[in-house]
Amino acid sequence: MNFRLKKTLIALSLLTATSAAFATSVNGVAISQQRIDAITRMMEAQGQKPTPEMGQMIKDQLITAEVLRQEAVKKGLDKSADYLAEIENAKSMALANRLIKEHLRTTPVTDAQAKAEYEKVKAEFPERKSFDASHILVKTEAEAKAVIEALKKGKPFAQLAKEKSIDPGSKANGGNLGFNEPGTFVPEFSQAMIKLAKGQVTPTPVKTQFGYHIIKLNDIKVEAAPPLEALRPQIEQRIQSQRVEQYIKTLKAGAKIQ
Repeated sequence: MNFRLKKTLIALSLLTATSAAFATSVNGVAISQQRIDAITRMMEAQGQKPTPEMGQMIKDQLITAEVLRQEAVKKGLDKSADYLAEIENAKSMALANRLIKEHLRTTPVTDAQAKAEYEKVKAEFPERKSFDASHILVKTEAEAKAVIEALKKGKPFAQLAKEKSIDPGSKANGGNLGFNEPGTFVPEFSQAMIKLAKGQVTPTPVKTQFGYHIIKLNDIKVEAAPPLEALRPQIEQRIQSQRVEQYIKTLKAGAKIQ
């Protein structure tokens, strides 16, 4: 037997073995492609990408379930009241979910509706301010006043911070602390900082537990709600949830419930 023919026969043997392992019937009971597709769609909805391996796994699970189902029927378990109630509940929930999906499919969220809902959501985002400040920290009030006088005479803030500040974490950066929310600092510092206009320096020393500060406000950053496109998935889900709730209320109102 030549090598090519031998390889072909091996491949056919493997294919036959695979087909047998993943048959679509058990003891003559067919496992429909629709059932396989239903599980595939469910797994895809959970973020799994369909692969041949996944298809084989689904078939194997359904074959196992069918073998167990047939054995349960032999034992009469399909006649139990608990089982029949579970089946009714499963059917009810499956149809209810399908109806909701169909309702949402036929009433898509429009751009205008998303924008209107976004305006409501924006109000739920509190405005947050962060302050880019620099400071010069010294031990005594007299030193702090001397620094303020030097600033008035035109000496650069960053240079004075490098020369005079005792804060090791910021002096090398010219006293710059970067952007922070007021709550990051001790109350005396933050209260003085937030009163400043952009580019302004505290006119008098600010005393804290660390010493005396001269504070300069470099910039203010205001953070509001993210843009619509960043929130669109949540916005649409919110609208859809509201629609489903209203749809259910309408159906219940029209039903005779005793």
